[in-house]
Amino acid sequence: MTKLYLHKDPLFAPVKIGNLELENRIYIPAMHLGMADNFEVTDRIVDFYHERALGGAGFICVGYATIDDKSGSTLNIGAHKDEFIPGLKRLADGIRKGGAKSCIQINHSGRYNFSFFIENRQPVAPSPIASRMTKEVPKELTKDEISEIVENFGKSAARCKEAGFDAVEVLNGTGYLISEFLSPLTNKREDEYGGSLENRMRFGLEVMQSVRDHVGDDFPVLARINGNDMMPDGQDRQELKVYAKKLEEKKLVDSVCINVGWHEGSIPQIQTSVPRAAFGYLTREMKEILDVPVIASHRINDPETAREMIADELCDMVAMGRSLIADPYLPQKAKEGREEEIIHCIACAQGCFDNLMQLKPVECLCNPRASHEKDRVIEKTDSPKKVMVIGGGAAGMSAALAAHEKGHDVTIYESSDRLGGQLFLAAAPPGRAEFAEFAKDLDYQVRINNIPVKLKTYVDESVIEAQKPDHIILATGAKPLAPPVEGADKAHVVQAWDVLERKVYTGTNVVVIGGGAVGVETAIFLAEAGTMSADIVKFLLVHRAEDPEIIRERAIKGTKNVTLIEMADKIGKGIGKTTKWTMFQEMDRTGIRKGVKTKALKIEDDKVVVETPDGKEEIPADSVVLAAGSVCENSLESAISKTGIPFDSIGDAEKIGLAFDAVHRGFAAGSKI
Repeated sequence: MTKLYLHKDPLFAPVKIGNLELENRIYIPAMHLGMADNFEVTDRIVDFYHERALGGAGFICVGYATIDDKSGSTLNIGAHKDEFIPGLKRLADGIRKGGAKSCIQINHSGRYNFSFFIENRQPVAPSPIASRMTKEVPKELTKDEISEIVENFGKSAARCKEAGFDAVEVLNGTGYLISEFLSPLTNKREDEYGGSLENRMRFGLEVMQSVRDHVGDDFPVLARINGNDMMPDGQDRQELKVYAKKLEEKKLVDSVCINVGWHEGSIPQIQTSVPRAAFGYLTREMKEILDVPVIASHRINDPETAREMIADELCDMVAMGRSLIADPYLPQKAKEGREEEIIHCIACAQGCFDNLMQLKPVECLCNPRASHEKDRVIEKTDSPKKVMVIGGGAAGMSAALAAHEKGHDVTIYESSDRLGGQLFLAAAPPGRAEFAEFAKDLDYQVRINNIPVKLKTYVDESVIEAQKPDHIILATGAKPLAPPVEGADKAHVVQAWDVLERKVYTGTNVVVIGGGAVGVETAIFLAEAGTMSADIVKFLLVHRAEDPEIIRERAIKGTKNVTLIEMADKIGKGIGKTTKWTMFQEMDRTGIRKGVKTKALKIEDDKVVVETPDGKEEIPADSVVLAAGSVCENSLESAISKTGIPFDSIGDAEKIGLAFDAVHRGFAAGSKI
C-alpha cells in the first residue's frame, strides 16, 4: 500500500483493492436512490452517477441490487435476471466514461422487506421474528431455500461482472439477511446455521464463498459489514471482528467497508445530530486486525475530516455518499485547493431519506440539481435582465445563484446584517449546527460569483422605483405568529425565534406553547441549557475526575424545567420522519414534559392556565415561549403588483415550508426568468 507520508494529501494517494488501482481514496457507497423502474436501470440513475464520476470520486458503488425477487423492491436495481444485464452495463459504462471505477452492491433484505413490495408474499429470515421497522413476521428459511439464496448471490455477482463493473460488494450488515443470520437477536435456529458464532457465521461465509467462486480470485470483492450492530441483545464488536477476520483469512474479500447499526436501532447514525466521523473508532478497530483496505462510513462530509481519518490511520479510504449528493464535485474541488467552494451535506435527510420514506426518488436540500442532472440544466439567456432579489435567506440566495448562472444582472437586498435567514434559526438547537454551515456555503457561492449584496437594506416602493428592476424575486421569509392567548403581551412572554437567536433569556420554569418543529427545537434548546459541553465531558473523563455516570447525567440534564404543550393530538408536525424519532429521544432524555390536546387559556405572572382532556390545569412558569407557528412575510406584494414589474414570491414568503422547499423553489424561480 502507498506510504501516505510520502504523499502531500492522503485523500489523493493512490490505493489498490485487490488488483484494482484507484486514483484516490474517496468511495461513494451504495445508496438506495428509488430511481429504478421495475428493477431496470433508468437514464436518471446513469446520469446521477456519471455526474459524480465527472466530479472526481475514485470509486463508485451503486445499489443495492437484488439477488432474487424477494430481496428488494422494484425500485431497487435488479441483478437477479439476465435481462437486467444491458441496463447494468449502461450504468457501469456511464461511471467509467466519467473517469471513476465502478462497483455494485448486492443484497437480500430478509425480514426488512415489506410484503407489499413483493406481491404480498411473506418476507424471509433465519427465524420468524418481526422487526420493529416492518412489524411483519417473516417466514423461516428452510435449508434448501438457504442453499438457493447462497447460489443466487453468486449468480447475481457474476451478472454484475459480465455487465462490466470493476468490483462487487456484498452487504453483510445493517440488519439485512446476512446480519440476521449473524446476530443472536434474530437467529434462533437450532440447526448448523444457528447457535454458536461459528454456526451463525456459516450463511455469510457461504454467500461470500459463492460470490468468490462465481467471479474468480482476481475480481475485487468487498464486504460492507457492521463495526457494531448497536442492538440490545444483538451482536457486539468482538463477534463482528471475528467475522471480518474470517472473511479475510478465507480470501473472500479484498476490502471491507465498515457500517454501523441497524435500521431499527435506537442510536442515531445519519442525522445531523451525529458528530462528523463519530464512528471512526469502529473502523480503526477493524484496521488494527485486517490487512485488506478498510473503508470508513457515516457523517464524513468534508475533505479535511476525511484526510485526517486516513492520515491518522483510522481507515484506508472514506465513504462519502450524501456528501457527493450535495456536491458531486467535492473531490475535484478538494484536489484543486478550492474547498471553500464545497456545498456540504448537512445530514438534514429532508431530500434523501425522507423522500425514500414516501417512495419518492432521492433529492437534496443543498443541491436542487441532485437526481435532476439532465432536466435542470441552466442555459444562458439571450436577453439578460436586471433582477432584484429581496431577502437573503436560503430561498433568496438559491434564486440569485440560479438567475446569475442564467446570465442575469442580480442584486440581493437583505434587511439584516448577514445572509442566511432562518437557516441560522434552524442551526441554534443542539446538534443542528450544520444548517449554519449551509448558510455559509451559500453565502460563499454568492461572493465568488460576484453577486452584489446590499445588507441592512430595507426595501420599499422608493427603493424599487430607484432601481427599476426588470424582475423581482420576493424572498422575505416569514414572521412568528402571535397566538390569541390572554396575557401573551406580558413581559415574561417571548417568541421562540428570539430565544433561539439568544436575543432573550428565560427563567427556570419554562412553558413552550406550540409543538411543531420550532416548538420542539426550542424546547430541546432550553432543556439542554446548563449541560456539560463535549470538551468538558472529555476533560473530566480523561482525568477520571468524576464517576462516568455522573458526567453522563450532567451532559444530559440541564438547569431548566421545560413543558411543551400542543393543541393538536400530536407533537412534531413539520419534522421529517428520519429526524423526528431522534428529537423525541432527546425530549425524553432531557426530561421535557409534553402535553397534547392541551390549549393555553391564560398566561399569568407565574403560571399558564391550560385546558386538557382531563380539565383545567395550572403549569408553573416564570417564562413563556410562543412557538405557535409562522405566517408569510409578503407585505411588499401589493406594492410590487402596482408597479407592473414581473415578480415571484418564493420560500416562506409564498408558502410556509421546509428549508428544502425554500432552496428548490428559489432555484426554480431564478432559473426560469
